[in-house]
Amino acid sequence: MRAAWLLLPALAALSAYYVYLPLPGTVSDPWKLMLLDATFRAVQQTCHLIHYLRLSHHLIVLNYIICTFDKLKSVSSEDLNITDAVFDGVEVRIFEPPAKRDERLKRSVVYIHGGGWALASARTSLYHNLCRVMAESLNAVVVSVEYRLVPEVCFPEQFHDALRATKHFLQPDVLAEYSVDPSRIAISGDSAGGNLAAAVCQQLSKDEHLTVRPKLQALIYPVLQAFDFNTPSYQQNMNMPVLPRYVMINYWIDYFNGNYDLAHSLLINNHTALDVGEALSFRGRLNWTSLLPSSFKKNYKPLIQTTGRAEIIQEIPALLDVRAVPLLADNETLQLQPKTYILTCENDVLRDDGVMYAKRLENAGVEVTLDHFDDCFHGCMIFTIWPTDFSAGVQTRNSYIKWLDENL
Repeated sequence: MRAAWLLLPALAALSAYYVYLPLPGTVSDPWKLMLLDATFRAVQQTCHLIHYLRLSHHLIVLNYIICTFDKLKSVSSEDLNITDAVFDGVEVRIFEPPAKRDERLKRSVVYIHGGGWALASARTSLYHNLCRVMAESLNAVVVSVEYRLVPEVCFPEQFHDALRATKHFLQPDVLAEYSVDPSRIAISGDSAGGNLAAAVCQQLSKDEHLTVRPKLQALIYPVLQAFDFNTPSYQQNMNMPVLPRYVMINYWIDYFNGNYDLAHSLLINNHTALDVGEALSFRGRLNWTSLLPSSFKKNYKPLIQTTGRAEIIQEIPALLDVRAVPLLADNETLQLQPKTYILTCENDVLRDDGVMYAKRLENAGVEVTLDHFDDCFHGCMIFTIWPTDFSAGVQTRNSYIKWLDENL
């Protein structure tokens, strides 16, 4: 009995040590975020152990756990017709509001979910509920794309899935089937889904055979570049839940089916050093010293290696492929992009990706709304249902939907 009384405080102290993280004072719901992050880290470590023992790929196990837990929280809707379909070989989930009197055509959003190209699903509650709320609030047809995931497939298959599903939906006869107004369609996504949405919009803008094009793109804390892992936001938020810098680098490596041994070289920008000739022509497109406002640059300094490892780009050429890294697109492509909304969070390694893309689009003559939140963190918009309900989630979701409602 005495041993138990000694053990309990020790366990409590260890738990507190594991959970506690020093967070910026502006972060909303800090203790809830710490608990979410601690849970996610514990699950990830278990999955990596299973991977190490060669029982299964860690991402498969992690996705199984996430989807199993997530399915317990789905909220149904009697007012929507929710169906699953296949668009040119790609599974989608479609949310259709009931027809209103004297309403002939509806607006629409093609939504591409996040999760590091490897996690989550259009069918799990986090994204099912988001798309349900969007469809109800906007009275819009929402098409949620169920692209294939890492490690089943790697780049460029996720991009191809998202592009095929979107192009299929944009066909006039398909739009007519769902009573969608061809002039009021948005392409949207969060995180890795924001990456795919931006890449799809760029590709569609160059397709001369398209008769229907998106009116808007709406990108939620998108991941847009793998050129520089030392932007001010990567330095400032390197250990920030729920997406530390090393985790984002590993997502990139998994997406490109690369070797984890390259992680440290990527972290210190060896792949884009001055002696890596393949990267030189892209350097001016991602010069954060000129693209970021001083409030974001603060006192951070660029990390530009003089000599690096050119073989990294040779081994993973997709690191400079604009289908994977839309921020590196040329100005001619950017000029063709539709009116754009970009949501960024201060406490997010990807903050500067979104801010730089907004600035480059603006410089190219595109109308851009940059919606920045000082107290929010990466991934927050999908966390709106207990036990992962955050005020930041409701705040960002409402702002995003409001912009769509006013502009679509």
